[in-house]
Amino acid sequence: MPLTMTREVFITCAITGSGSTQDRSPHVPRSPQQIAEAAIDAAKAGAAIVHCHVREPDSGAPSRRLELYREVTDRIRAAETDVVLNLTAGMGGDMVFGSTEHPLPPADGTDMIGAAARVEHIKQCLPEICTLDCGTMNFAEADYVMVNTPGMLQAMARMMTHLGVKPEIEAFDTGHLWYAKQLVSEGILDAPALVQLCMGVPWGAPDDLNTFLAMVNNVPQDWTFSAFSLGRNQMPFVAAAVLAGGHVRVGLEDNLMLGRGVLATNAQLVERAVTIIESLGAKVIGPEAVRAKLGLQKRAAAPA
Repeated sequence: MPLTMTREVFITCAITGSGSTQDRSPHVPRSPQQIAEAAIDAAKAGAAIVHCHVREPDSGAPSRRLELYREVTDRIRAAETDVVLNLTAGMGGDMVFGSTEHPLPPADGTDMIGAAARVEHIKQCLPEICTLDCGTMNFAEADYVMVNTPGMLQAMARMMTHLGVKPEIEAFDTGHLWYAKQLVSEGILDAPALVQLCMGVPWGAPDDLNTFLAMVNNVPQDWTFSAFSLGRNQMPFVAAAVLAGGHVRVGLEDNLMLGRGVLATNAQLVERAVTIIESLGAKVIGPEAVRAKLGLQKRAAAPA
């Protein structure tokens, strides 16, 4: 299909993620206050959406603690700077197998919980967007599998739809898009859907342009998609996503560097993305325009 450049582009900033990056850069936020402050700084720099995980404040280890999500949510909503809140719902599907000869019982690091538990913080915090990792895949490490069965995805998607929170479908390969379209056809997810194309994540879709265009060509024309890649290819994929008709994601979840040997902040990565987008002749849009485009409802701040 011919490429149709996006003229009005929104930026998502993925603030901290759940990877083991907390000791590789002092700019990776750990505490709810640090995560919220980084999110607001990213919004001031031009991000319309902030995508947030939470971490244990002392160790920086990834966490699912509800009180941490609540604090991040409350701090962001109480800020004077407006931004669309996107919380992960990807935690709780981690399976780490034992040795190849004795894979069971699961090894340390396994974190498998039910659908309701995986969505509980979404129910309590009611972000405008939450993620739905739309498939199972081998994930970088030798014996770690990110588990999202069809039954689990159906249950979680129904809960998100019932809560009025828009799922952002995380597609790590073409089969994930195939199943996302099935969820829409069955009425479990509403159309038009929102998709994040996750490129270059081992061992999903590689981030070469041929694979990227195959992913783009599998997104229905009336859906909205955004895309990102990891590390040094984060900024080239800002341009690629816009040229392919999509929106962009940057942030420390996916890339720690502003340039060779230069550690970035989230705000600096957003600023760099803004420069690229505007250099292409496109306009960066803000949170109100994104809400109108995606049919989102802004949630009020918690009472003081």
